[in-house]
Amino acid sequence: MKLIVGLGNPGAKYRGTRHNIGFAVLDELAARWQVSFESAPVDALIAKVRGADEVLLAKPLTFMNASGEAVGALLRYYKIEIADLLVVVDDVQLPLGKIRARVRGSAGGHNGLKSIVAHVGDAFSRLRIGVGRGDPRRDLADHVLTRFDADEAAEVERVTARAADAASMFVTSGIGAVMNGFNGGDPATTE
Repeated sequence: MKLIVGLGNPGAKYRGTRHNIGFAVLDELAARWQVSFESAPVDALIAKVRGADEVLLAKPLTFMNASGEAVGALLRYYKIEIADLLVVVDDVQLPLGKIRARVRGSAGGHNGLKSIVAHVGDAFSRLRIGVGRGDPRRDLADHVLTRFDADEAAEVERVTARAADAASMFVTSGIGAVMNGFNGGDPATTE
């Protein structure tokens, strides 16, 4: 079984914010695979995808900075190997629309990833989605908790779909294929 976790903060207050792009990607995957989220035996919402490749989609309800609690509990409860985990997360260091996949690595200053690393180690795959840094004079925490601007909507929709494509590829072909297919550049923006 593969576990795809989208990071974000629960509740309507945070819906559509930069920090919740991980949740948006999971919503896109659930729509594509025609599954619904429901309560889990841990502090998360889950959707089970049955078929040749069994997949568990999860949105932690622990708030971003405690995401590792839910991720660790999901891995233990469902007996999922860490190599079968993909975490989908926002990244302010990447420009809006850029995607970067990694087999493992540091938290890169992201509190949600720090929490996961603290609970399960750093040997999990991650799919970082660029949300841009915005005005460098603005507090970073304030920036990630803002909603995308109206002029960014088309780009957010496009990158959400691309990230869902990458997550689907993780299920069928592994993280190596995702890195080869999505790290080099975006076909929509290259000439």
